[in-house]
Amino acid sequence: MTAQGEDFVYDEATGEWISAAEAAERTKADRVEVRDAMGTLLADGDSVTLVKDLKVKGAGQTLKRGTVIKSIRLTGDDQEIDCRYEGIKGLVLRAEFVRKA
Repeated sequence: MTAQGEDFVYDEATGEWISAAEAAERTKADRVEVRDAMGTLLADGDSVTLVKDLKVKGAGQTLKRGTVIKSIRLTGDDQEIDCRYEGIKGLVLRAEFVRKA
């Protein structure tokens, strides 16, 4: 929808038409910043290194300090990241135990 050169989008949460600039600001405000143990901002697809040995519940194994985890995904929680590792399904790590590789 365009009126007088300005773009508008429909906001499903409020049920109103808002300007595209306002929609972009709301989207930016809704994003969660996930930071590693050193305070570095993490993003989807980053590789991280463990800073401590971690026992994995249900898998019966321990991930050693220095292990590199590739292609992380952010979960929407500011302290949790979703990742894959050989032999461990559905691995979720706390951001405080990793650093960006």
